[in-house]
Amino acid sequence: MPSAVSPQGTVVLRFGQRALMTVVTGLILVGGVWGSWGTAQYVMLTKGRERGTVAVTDCSRDACTGPYRPVSAGSVARARVRLDTSVGVRTGEVLTVVVKPDADEVVRSGPAGVLFAWLPLGGALVLAGVVVAGGLRMRRTAWVMGGAGLALVTAAFVALQ
Repeated sequence: MPSAVSPQGTVVLRFGQRALMTVVTGLILVGGVWGSWGTAQYVMLTKGRERGTVAVTDCSRDACTGPYRPVSAGSVARARVRLDTSVGVRTGEVLTVVVKPDADEVVRSGPAGVLFAWLPLGGALVLAGVVVAGGLRMRRTAWVMGGAGLALVTAAFVALQ
C-alpha cells in the first residue's frame, strides 16, 4: 500500500515539528526568565538601592509586614513595609531585604532571596525539559534542563526553610 505522504512531505513535517517545539521551548524559557526578573533585578543589582532588615511582625496569606531598619547609607527607617510573599517566612524572623524603588515593598535578599527570585525559571526549565524530550527527541539535553530546574527548585526550597 503506497504512503499518503511523500518523502519530501515527511521531511517538511519533521522540520515543522522541530521548529514548533523549538519555539515553544524558547517561549517557556523566556517566560521563566521574565517571571523571575521582576524580583531578581532588585535582589541581584543592589548597588544604589536601599538595603536593610525587616523584623516580621505579622503574616497573612499573601504577605508579611514589619518594621524596616536600614543597613545601607541613605536608606530611611520605615515603621511598616510589606514583603510580597510569605513563603518560608515566619513571624519573629529578621530578614535581610532590599526596598523596591518608590514603594514600601521589600524583597528578600541574600542567597535565599536570589534562589527564590529565580524559582519561576526553575519551573520553566523542568517544563521545557519535558518539551525538549518529547517534541525534539533530545533526551540528554532534556535531562540536563530538567535536572537544572529541579536543582534550582530544591535549592530554593532548602534555602527558604
